[in-house]
Amino acid sequence: MPDRPRHPLSVVVAGGGTAGHIEPALALADAVKRLRPDARVTALGTARGLETTLVPRRGYPLELVPPVPLPRKPSKDLAALPWRILRSVRRTRQVLRQVDADVVVGFGGYVALPAYLAARLPGTRMPVVVHEANASAGIANKVGARHAAAVAAAVPGSGLDGPVIGMPLRRAITTLDREALRAKARAHFGLDPHAPTLLVFGGSQGARSLNEAVAGAAPELARAGIGVLHAHGPKNTVDVAPSTPPYVAVPYLERMDLAYAAADLAICRSGAMTVAEVSAVGLPAIYVPLPHGNGEQRLNALPVVEHGGGILVEDAELTPEKVVDLVVPLLTSGERLSAMSAGARRTGHADADETLARMVLDAAEGPGAEEGAR
Repeated sequence: MPDRPRHPLSVVVAGGGTAGHIEPALALADAVKRLRPDARVTALGTARGLETTLVPRRGYPLELVPPVPLPRKPSKDLAALPWRILRSVRRTRQVLRQVDADVVVGFGGYVALPAYLAARLPGTRMPVVVHEANASAGIANKVGARHAAAVAAAVPGSGLDGPVIGMPLRRAITTLDREALRAKARAHFGLDPHAPTLLVFGGSQGARSLNEAVAGAAPELARAGIGVLHAHGPKNTVDVAPSTPPYVAVPYLERMDLAYAAADLAICRSGAMTVAEVSAVGLPAIYVPLPHGNGEQRLNALPVVEHGGGILVEDAELTPEKVVDLVVPLLTSGERLSAMSAGARRTGHADADETLARMVLDAAEGPGAEEGAR
């Protein structure tokens, strides 16, 4: 195969499925465009992922491929896995040729594995860069890392051999001045401009245990003079009586930057993206890891907790009484909140997007790129 043209550079990002995979891919895409305005960036995704909304909104072309979920236990899905992989790899290879890709950047998830495999095929071969967001690497990224030109991780202990650079984040987050935006943010959501404010969110779909515990604590929080901004998820509701300061319940937060600016403390899950954003903006948090899975959410939050920027609470222990016992003392102690905010910021990596972008450019244009393309 002839050497690929160096200009314009064509980058394919594979990070579909959840916001935790898509957002770092888009942050990387933005950073590549800042460093190389002539570069073309194409996103891979599936028809059932959030990328069908998030990617076009950010102005990048999206190419759909069949998803390849990796079953954790023996099942019919496991028996069908080889065929699904083959079908998805074929489609991915077609996309890579169509956009004349120079490098593939994977973030794990349903579309990363076929992207890694398609990039290794004779006649398509090109460098691969892998970014692992979680404290425990997933199967797709373990496979991709075996032949990757470069590997990076968001936090220590992922099990992959590469530098810890942090999570690529949107500039709207890494440059956020919470103090300067606080008045605007609280007015935007209809919050009390002066009351200490708790932000509650459980990811894009919400979290029932967080919803029930915080809603149950609403009367005590109001009596303590605490306002609440609560994103309960589009399929959920919370039943809270009107109060002063206001308890503002919404299905979804379109403006997370304003939500972070409005808040003094958060109660949230500890997915990799959540931990990265919350710590980057210096927001103290009570992290409540998902009670199932491989325990990665607890591991994600540990570095922030160890630096004093957060508190870990097990899902089964989160009751209305626990919320009151933790939140009221924290939100009535400015000194403790300031110390936690500083601790959270110490674990952040505001430049992870451009660090990864430079790794991608080096992989695409370095000496190994031409060899890998043949």
